[in-house]
Amino acid sequence: MWLENAIFREDMEYIAGAEFIPWEKLRQKQVLVTGATGLIGFNVISALCYMALHRDIPLKVIALVRDEEAARKRFAGVLAEGAPISFVVGDLMDLPEIPESIDYIIHGGSPTASRYFAEHPVEVSRLHLAGSLSLLEYARKQSINGIVFLSSMEVYGSLHREEKVDEQHESFIDTMLPRNAYPEAKRMVESLFASYAAEYQVPAKVVRLTQTFGPGVREGDQRVFAQFARAAMHGQNIVLKTPGGTRRCYLYTADAVTAILAILLQGKSGEAYNAANEESYCSIKEMAECVAALPSIQKAYGGKVSVTFDFDSDSAKFYPPELYLNLSTKKLQALGWRPAYSLSDMFTRMILTAGH
Repeated sequence: MWLENAIFREDMEYIAGAEFIPWEKLRQKQVLVTGATGLIGFNVISALCYMALHRDIPLKVIALVRDEEAARKRFAGVLAEGAPISFVVGDLMDLPEIPESIDYIIHGGSPTASRYFAEHPVEVSRLHLAGSLSLLEYARKQSINGIVFLSSMEVYGSLHREEKVDEQHESFIDTMLPRNAYPEAKRMVESLFASYAAEYQVPAKVVRLTQTFGPGVREGDQRVFAQFARAAMHGQNIVLKTPGGTRRCYLYTADAVTAILAILLQGKSGEAYNAANEESYCSIKEMAECVAALPSIQKAYGGKVSVTFDFDSDSAKFYPPELYLNLSTKKLQALGWRPAYSLSDMFTRMILTAGH
């Protein structure tokens, strides 16, 4: 998927037009991206390449990937247009030699499946800690201009009160639940970023992303938003494995990209920023109902699909406990950032680009 897709082209033009991003800082710079073939990495790299190809901001992207053939397939449309991408093959566990001098790092390498967190908690911890330490050491030795870590709303843990959550809000994570290796590892990496900023003056920043989706979601993605969209697209009922009481905000991919770049280029070192669309705050059940009632789904199937429930004994193990995360984005908005896409927009645009 690239600019031949009208919706994706609109996303790239929207990102390029974000006046709060100081694009000139990227002129003639080289940006390393980890997690390059993931949803957010794909959108970040696409946006950077769009600026180089269509907005006269010459830059170069170095993508850390495990499988170069798969990465070239993922970025086939971008590469065909002559995008300034090169691939470094390796793993965060054993960071390969990076041949170019890097100016900025966007660190998004991370597993994303809740089931994987529960079944491989040791690997989740190792990947985050070893990989992040390697990147921070590289950043320190190379005196780079900026590094941003893509953290998660899950660092706040299980909050049971309906209240706004800013970056100084307390968190509670039960460290004895193996699935919590993911948020606990994210918290540790955040601490490392703050520590490198304080002790070594590394320009390290953190973005705490809420659940993010849009064009580029893979066919087999098992996250809840992807499951809901797939079911609706096939005219099937949306089946919830939990009561769906968890309430959180969501964020469109293009809005996430503008947030990441704003924080990378003008955020304060050693600080974290929430990134979410506050107006999208709703329960998982309400989100499912939103998808089921989308006009595009009603047009395809003559009416909305249904939302049903199917609890099983494994649900508690593979899904986080019910929580409330009504993130405040005042700090990020102070940088000039604003989200542009609603929850229904997110799903509509993701569904209309599925399979591309």
